[in-house]
Amino acid sequence: MPEIVFWRLLLVAAPFAVWFVWGFWAKRTGRPMGSTPWAWLAVIGLVLVGLSLVATAIFHPDNRREVYVPGQVRPDGTVSKGYFEKGPRAPGPPSPRNWAK
Repeated sequence: MPEIVFWRLLLVAAPFAVWFVWGFWAKRTGRPMGSTPWAWLAVIGLVLVGLSLVATAIFHPDNRREVYVPGQVRPDGTVSKGYFEKGPRAPGPPSPRNWAK
């Protein structure tokens, strides 16, 4: 979980980092810089986070037809990791042939 939060915070910080690196480079080359668009940078960061959440929902593996086996305490005191295993297939919607009965 902390790793996911770290990557999301990195996505929020990316537009700010790009802006400040570009501003540093522009000042060194003598180009005039305007004021920092804080609101736009925040919006771009939030859009990046939103896109990452959508991508996670689309590309995350589907586990709806699997059964979760929780971690268990072993005799030596360590805890095994939980995992998914193939479970019984969930019943689907009734067949139209059975509706008349």
